[in-house]
Amino acid sequence: MKESMLSWIQEGTVSIPAVLLSQYKNMNLNELELVLLLNIIMFAEKGNEFPTPEELSSKMTISFTECTDMLRRLIQKGFILITDEYAPDGIRFEKYSLKPLWEKLIDLFLILQQNEKNIVKKSDETDLYTCFEKEFGRPLSPFECETLGMWMDDDRHEPLIIKAALREAVMSGKLNFRYIDRILFEWKKNGIKTIEQAKSQGQKFRQKQVKNRGSQEDLPKVAPVPFYNWLEQ
Repeated sequence: MKESMLSWIQEGTVSIPAVLLSQYKNMNLNELELVLLLNIIMFAEKGNEFPTPEELSSKMTISFTECTDMLRRLIQKGFILITDEYAPDGIRFEKYSLKPLWEKLIDLFLILQQNEKNIVKKSDETDLYTCFEKEFGRPLSPFECETLGMWMDDDRHEPLIIKAALREAVMSGKLNFRYIDRILFEWKKNGIKTIEQAKSQGQKFRQKQVKNRGSQEDLPKVAPVPFYNWLEQ
């Protein structure tokens, strides 16, 4: 009795992507179709890559006929293929290919990932409009909203970079769209795409200003200019 139970436990495990279990519904698979696919995977891992409907249905609560119909549907829906293979001795044999299933799973993953990015992007864009209205102390005009859209869609500026340009304009006391547009233009011309690069650009400019002042001893000392006047360069 113990040996039989041990043999049963040692049948092994089936390796499947967890995402298949969490996303099969979004792939238009029902529970029976999922279990049938899992059984095909199980047989393949045990060396039987073309189990018969009888073998598959014996592991499930469906009949031979129902299993046959379900296999046909899975083929028609593009989840599995029956392919011809050749053994080393030249004998032709058939097998189930699960490549279409994995390709559909990857396609779904990419779609979900893109949807998530779109949601994050939409949230960032909404937050960007809110930031501008907060700094300007009023709702943006239709022209200003259009300009913001052009910065993102046409010029491909990330919302974080646009926020950084807005902060620079605020700190410079030049809160207007023309000034912000000039900052973004200069940043793009100099290949600045990240917050770190923008900060570095500002530091380089301030260091240059300090150096220029040090070389002009006849001029009165003034406090360092913290931000670059983009409109006057």
